Amino acid sequence: MVENTLRMIDPSVPFRSVWASRRKVTRAEPIGALYEQGRVHHVDSFARLEDQMYAFTVDFNRKEMGYSPDCVDALVWALTELMIEGGERRLLLG
Repeated sequence: MVENTLRMIDPSVPFRSVWASRRKVTRAEPIGALYEQGRVHHVDSFARLEDQMYAFTVDFNRKEMGYSPDCVDALVWALTELMIEGGERRLLLG
């Protein structure tokens, strides 16, 4: 559905479908390390994302909290693509 929506707007936009094979906390660990190294900075205020980031701990329980950390999850997927899986090289070259 997401790919079809994007293609209706711009057929040439790059798109790669992803699926989770590991828990959110496990996927987020390398991204947390990037923040600790000072390699990730936010240029504006993102209140909802920042609230979710503060609440997202190793024992996060979405049923108890009443929501899934969707903003954090999207951030983790994006930064994994851009910073960890070779995307940094693409950003520097083009």
